[in-house]
Amino acid sequence: MDFTSLEDLTARADRLGEGPVLMLLCEDQSEIESTLRHHSEAGFRTIVAAVPPGVTLPPALPEGVHRLALDRRPDAMAATCVNALIAGRPAGAWTGYCYNAEYLFHPFAETRRVGEAMTFCSEERRDAILCFVIDLYAGALVAGTDGVDRDDAWMDETGYFALARDPGDGEGPRERQMDFFGGLRWRFEEHVPWERRRIDRTALFRTRPGLRLNPDHTLTIAEMNTYACPWHHSMTACIASFRAAKALATNPGSRAVIGSFRWDGSIPFEWRAQQLMDLGLMEPGQWF
Repeated sequence: MDFTSLEDLTARADRLGEGPVLMLLCEDQSEIESTLRHHSEAGFRTIVAAVPPGVTLPPALPEGVHRLALDRRPDAMAATCVNALIAGRPAGAWTGYCYNAEYLFHPFAETRRVGEAMTFCSEERRDAILCFVIDLYAGALVAGTDGVDRDDAWMDETGYFALARDPGDGEGPRERQMDFFGGLRWRFEEHVPWERRRIDRTALFRTRPGLRLNPDHTLTIAEMNTYACPWHHSMTACIASFRAAKALATNPGSRAVIGSFRWDGSIPFEWRAQQLMDLGLMEPGQWF
């Protein structure tokens, strides 16, 4: 089932069922096939791939992939496309989103499907799973390439930190909300606009009437942006992402001055959820 516009998606999104649905935002051609395959194998039986002009999907798609044809690339692509999906989804249905060349890892992903994680969170009375974007980058940055290399992917082992989230509206810091930083966005911050440096993203959530995704990757319901519930730790997840590497390796202002993404804090990425849990970047909460 393909969708011809954002309006068409909203009108027919209820036909996607109540199971977990992933919105894949295809910004360019990089790793679309591997991104689709990864999330299909993770347990997303339904994926909506948002495709702007100039971007094409692979000819052979995993079962359950639906194409959303965009007539242009929206300025706030995530908010625009995800909100169109939210508006048509049944209340309480789990929904997620990520970009191409990004790979979601939930706790115990080697042995448990993403639907199991969502079911557990529902039983814990949690309607969202906070995700942390962990920057991936090629081990060798070759001139003229985009910084993406799945066969030689590296990540930062250290350098992650959080600050109290205070919007400056006079109400003070938000309870159980923080702004998280680290990775390439932190090490090369002079090339990254301030509003794009955070690595926290509420990328897995249950829909409800009136819910909206903001351009800064938070949701309009404050409790859904928290990293824990009031009574105990909550599950979090990670999104292993080449997106920052692509931008830094291809933008004229940064590609001329960055010779390598690797530093003393770099380690090979093992493509395992357990590695992210061992590093303290992902929290299983009460799920064992």
